[in-house]
Amino acid sequence: QVQLVDSGGGLVQAGGSLRLSCAASRRTFSSDAMGWFRQAPGNEREFVAAITWSLGDTYYADSVKGRFTISRDNAKNTVYLEMNSLKPEDTAVYYCAADQRVGALLRGISAYWGQGTQVTVSS
Repeated sequence: QVQLVDSGGGLVQAGGSLRLSCAASRRTFSSDAMGWFRQAPGNEREFVAAITWSLGDTYYADSVKGRFTISRDNAKNTVYLEMNSLKPEDTAVYYCAADQRVGALLRGISAYWGQGTQVTVSS
């Protein structure tokens, strides 16, 4: 089992920045891919970004490319999501996720989930 604790959400004005953190209890072969999803009220959960522990390959949704950056700190078992140039449409609950393969995350599937952290962007 892998426990994920995500944090760092808050209220920010449009154009501002936030950094989300996801601390994993451990890294195993079953959680090589880490990522972020988000869910706005009335919407389905959607993929935001992913990274692999082993190679550091990164993947982004088109809606956040060029604004968000996902990174990892292997020593701390922590993944970060740096969010810049935030827009009101980025408002959502952001969830950390982990799965054996990044392909699963890209299809919206994850073996492990964090509890979620609220991001609100005011206009």
